[in-house]
Amino acid sequence: MYKIFFRLIFQRMDPEQAHHLAFRWIRLAARIPVLRTFVAAALAPRHKELRTEAFGLRMHGPFGLAAGFDKNAVAIDGMSMLGFDHVEIGTVTGEAQPGNPKKRLFRLVKDRALINRMGFNNDGSLAVAARLASREPVFRTVVGVNIGKTKVVPEEEAVGDYVKSAERLAPYADYLVVNVSSPNTPGLRNLQAVDHLRPLLTAVREAADRIVANRHVPLLVKIAPDLADEDVDAVADLAVELGLDGIIATNTTIAREGLASEPSLVKETGGLSGAPLKERSLEVLRRLYARVGDRITLVGVGGVENAEDAWQRILAGATLVQGYSAFVYEGPFWSRTIHKGLAARLRTSPHATLADAVGADVRTTA
Repeated sequence: MYKIFFRLIFQRMDPEQAHHLAFRWIRLAARIPVLRTFVAAALAPRHKELRTEAFGLRMHGPFGLAAGFDKNAVAIDGMSMLGFDHVEIGTVTGEAQPGNPKKRLFRLVKDRALINRMGFNNDGSLAVAARLASREPVFRTVVGVNIGKTKVVPEEEAVGDYVKSAERLAPYADYLVVNVSSPNTPGLRNLQAVDHLRPLLTAVREAADRIVANRHVPLLVKIAPDLADEDVDAVADLAVELGLDGIIATNTTIAREGLASEPSLVKETGGLSGAPLKERSLEVLRRLYARVGDRITLVGVGGVENAEDAWQRILAGATLVQGYSAFVYEGPFWSRTIHKGLAARLRTSPHATLADAVGADVRTTA
């Protein structure tokens, strides 16, 4: 039913307008008590065997919503209602910014992909922090907060910009993510170089510890799939050295190889997400797990379309799996379908628990 609706309605709309329309519907449903209860019962059934613990946080399952969908923390309960086990909001920057000029979001339907050059459009860390502070949760949901650099802030002042966001948002974050991998903010990916990344992550860690003294706020870094293998290894080693809680692999890619969509779409600048990212994202995840093992929690994202994709991410070393782009094509039953499929795969696997399955393929081939 959704695929017919998508083809007849959403596919004919501007992608960003369609996103905002769907977003409004989700938020509206979450505000109506009887309706949200009905929707959650239909779309978010729980599977006890999928219960997951990551960096000290307990979740109903391993599958969450990646950053980018809810940039301003306005639909956390709505996304939980749809079955996501955790919701990562953002990317949030130190100061509010409108993002890049429109048109800035493109559907590559033939490739089941998206290209975006949104440019971290968001309300800014002060406004988002106030929204999180006043939030009265309807559903128990783990909330991650993804922070990035304000566009107008020079690269040499980036650390202070991230620290400002961390100080404002860490009190309300179940975990905090440093995003240095979006291709849509000039100079941002330069911060993935270890010499730049070390002082940045150290400063954010110190800021979170200073502001939130009564608990440990898990800190993760999100990396790009376009990193060379040796740079992936360097980030992995740095994460272990600094005692990071996790790495998210991966963000969008600037690569365009092998796409079937019209050349006019393929040539659009921005980050490519969705099915074409599947193979490289999985490669990076496997490499990270081979390097860090169980010392750091890994989050697999990029090209996750179905339960088999999620299962392969777990076998490759991901404790948590995230998705976003396929939600556009699969619709509201997507999370339910993935959970059902994961539970079925676990039952027929040799693994007693989901935690036992994490990294099993990499350990076997090591």
